[in-house]
Amino acid sequence: MISTLTRLLQRSPRRHFSTSLQLSPKHSIYISQSSDPYFNLTFEDWLFKEKPTHEPLLLIYRDRPCVVIGRNQNPWKEVNFPELHRANIPFIRRRSGGGTVYHDMGNTNFSIHLPRSSFDRNVTAELVLRAVRSLNIDARVNERNDVCVGPYKMSFSWAIVKDRAYHHGTMLISSQLGTLGDALHVSKDSMVTRGVASVRSPVKNLREFSPTVTHDTFVKAMVQTFREEYHVKEPVQYVQASDTTDSPYIQNGIAELHDWSWAFGQTPEFTYSISRAFGWGSTARIHSKYGVILSCSLTAEDTSDAMKLGELGRELEGQKYGFLDKKTTNNRGRIEEVRQWLIEEMSS
Repeated sequence: MISTLTRLLQRSPRRHFSTSLQLSPKHSIYISQSSDPYFNLTFEDWLFKEKPTHEPLLLIYRDRPCVVIGRNQNPWKEVNFPELHRANIPFIRRRSGGGTVYHDMGNTNFSIHLPRSSFDRNVTAELVLRAVRSLNIDARVNERNDVCVGPYKMSFSWAIVKDRAYHHGTMLISSQLGTLGDALHVSKDSMVTRGVASVRSPVKNLREFSPTVTHDTFVKAMVQTFREEYHVKEPVQYVQASDTTDSPYIQNGIAELHDWSWAFGQTPEFTYSISRAFGWGSTARIHSKYGVILSCSLTAEDTSDAMKLGELGRELEGQKYGFLDKKTTNNRGRIEEVRQWLIEEMSS
């Protein structure tokens, strides 16, 4: 039997940002029981697009380990790819703006959707603050409406589209902070990007302030404060990814998050200037937009290979940044050294 949720989600195939108003979610509080970040981010997007504009909504979920970057960010500036590959952790570009965050099962994600006319970051931040304080944690809201415990900030971002807005964030409860630090540790000062840069802040788990805090106690507190603020009485709707397997909207949205054209092809324009001492010296200035190399200017102290370096630079034009063929070419000596160096730099 097809579930009510599946019937609501069924659409003709289309891209995730196309929407129809024929059907809409019926509930106000959703808790996802899936830990699939691709599903949870797509389900959040569906709720945002399809919930009637005048109704408030709360979504809570957890993801297995992943790194999530903002819609307008440069992954090569934000993500430590060698560490992600080592730990087998994916990165995902979400559909809203904001900075880069690390998700795991010790990190609870919440999303509060409201009519644009009544959206106020002060109100939603205070809602989260009340939930945290109800767990006997002395939290506060700073001048930017971020919920903090001492100097430690919780991460937030938001989006406004037409008549609807949402405020979402992550609450570190018992997250693997060492993995978080490694995954987001990137030092590329010479990479200049038009994308939005993350602002790094010190973080701690709520468990360090109250050892009795769990995912379940935080969820209960969030649901209670949401009910009080928006006078919601209906029961919580629990969601499984399997409820949506027949939904073209959800399945197409998940596929799009995996696709290179979204994950990397949305990368804003950037330049990356690097140098390496080969004994004869070499510098490179790479210009990329939408994940594609537009130009690569190569110079060296020894000008004898200038023509071959120019040919190598032109060979890279139009190729996907970070996805160059690692196989050794017919180039010999210095030129192949430079090529392998560029591959290494663009893969990190």
